[in-house]
Amino acid sequence: MDTRNSHGLDQFCSLLEERPGLAILDFAGASQNTITFVTGQGHRLCSDDVLLQLDTCFGDALENQSDPFKVEDFVHAAFDFPEESFDGALIWDTLEFLTPQLLARVMNRLHAMLRPGAVLFAMFHAQEHKQPIPSYSYRIQDRKTILMTPRGNRTPASFFNNRNLEKLFQDFQSVKFFLTRDALREVIVKR
Repeated sequence: MDTRNSHGLDQFCSLLEERPGLAILDFAGASQNTITFVTGQGHRLCSDDVLLQLDTCFGDALENQSDPFKVEDFVHAAFDFPEESFDGALIWDTLEFLTPQLLARVMNRLHAMLRPGAVLFAMFHAQEHKQPIPSYSYRIQDRKTILMTPRGNRTPASFFNNRNLEKLFQDFQSVKFFLTRDALREVIVKR
């Protein structure tokens, strides 16, 4: 298990401290570390392993993500929550593994599931990769430290530079970037 310091996670946690009793969505799936941390801050946590759902619905072939029936099955399985259900979301690096068609559908659904003023935390590789890259399950150790458990390699479906990220989150109120030493771009987005 690897660890990494995260200024973006620290900022996410600071924004959540402003209001107690929030509902947080975690794309990494349930983990005791994250559950303990989030509930210890007085919030509720809903976890779903979105990458596992992605593999279950589409397999490992990116072209399967363009099948409209599979897209709807995936969105229904992974994002079946009422509108404006969440005050925060831990997206991690999940969005990099979605093809543009699927990404657009997921972003629409994510925007609908978040309450106005909600905050999300996401990470993106700063360099374009056409080959498989290491994939991780993410856990919160503390407000500044992320635990990363390897899950094998995965091919990114999309690359996001700053301009692409601004376009991706154009329906949101604000986007804040944190560049890191390990070629990851951390992003805090407010709905």
